[in-house]
Amino acid sequence: MIRFIYISVVMVVLGLCGSGVPLFSQEILTASQFFDQMSERYEFIQDYEADITITQPDSVLTGVIYYKNPNRIRINFTEPEDQVIVSDGSLLTVYLPEQSVTLNQRLSRSDSDAQGLRLFRQGYSIAYKETPGYVPLEADSREQVIKLNLVWKNTDEGFRQIEMSVGENGFIRRLSGITKDYDEIQIDLENLKTNQNIPEARFDYESPSSSYVIDNFIFPDE
Repeated sequence: MIRFIYISVVMVVLGLCGSGVPLFSQEILTASQFFDQMSERYEFIQDYEADITITQPDSVLTGVIYYKNPNRIRINFTEPEDQVIVSDGSLLTVYLPEQSVTLNQRLSRSDSDAQGLRLFRQGYSIAYKETPGYVPLEADSREQVIKLNLVWKNTDEGFRQIEMSVGENGFIRRLSGITKDYDEIQIDLENLKTNQNIPEARFDYESPSSSYVIDNFIFPDE
């Protein structure tokens, strides 16, 4: 399960930030145009941090996510406590304190260059969920979002369908996905702050030496 969670999270969060200005103008955009406009804005972000919640069928994970261009990512979990996902762009490490296990994966150049929004564009057809205007994030919510519906073009993608909710500030607020096995995974990003001058040292990590190490847990080393 942790392998799938990591792939899902990295696909979703790499590059998920914008300039902080609303994306919707007086002009009515098609869903594809809206997505492309949003993607262009994300190209210029230097770093961000946000609260992240990952809701799975059997658990809820919470923590703080840090991203720094190019492709450095770290999640410090508060639930499960002390769990860490971190990558400096060339090496991915996942530390699971409950099992005292460290998972390592050497990333190829193509893996580290992958951007979340580009993966969405390549692998999914994009349409508005209901309407091109703002709708409540969920029932009885005052938070307004634009919802996109992404449907896989082929079975190589990790999710059959993804509902992407974009907030009034231009940031992706929530992604709700249905996996190949029809499980539902929801990722929420809140309290997002951009361009915080996050130091590169934030993405240096050494797991406890007492943990059991498993290499190449996603795919064989190249």
